[in-house]
Amino acid sequence: MSFRPGSRIFNAFRPFFRQQRNQSTAAPEQSGFQKLWNSPVGPKTVHFWAPIMKWSIVIAGASDLARPASQLSLNTNAALMTTGLIWTRWCFVIRPKNIFLATVNFFLFLTGATQTTRILMWQRSVKDAESQAQAEGKELKEELKDVAAKVEGKVENAAKS
Repeated sequence: MSFRPGSRIFNAFRPFFRQQRNQSTAAPEQSGFQKLWNSPVGPKTVHFWAPIMKWSIVIAGASDLARPASQLSLNTNAALMTTGLIWTRWCFVIRPKNIFLATVNFFLFLTGATQTTRILMWQRSVKDAESQAQAEGKELKEELKDVAAKVEGKVENAAKS
């Protein structure tokens, strides 16, 4: 019983052994479209269609740039930013590496980071405006007390005379 390559017994177990490539029957060169179509991340796989669908989230986030920051959700945009960051890293760890998915996740991170920054800057400006208004309110309150005291003094003087 022989297990050398070429024997019938070896050929029976061939799926369990490493496949040998016959150099005489090389695959024909594929065109660019055929390479994309037959790629492990091509249009026949979820690795292609998931990023296509995820671009809609990026576009929706980018369209929110036209909305005022007061109408945006900090939690939602922070989650988009974090998700984009985590999945961008993950796209370089998984096999096959999916650069297309990494790209959409990176843009999701950028969109979320931009919106989160806008929201935080708006909240800070509102807080600053409130503290400024409170300080001005205290000044006005003191001025009104002074004016009220002067008026009371004049009224008392007028009553005495």
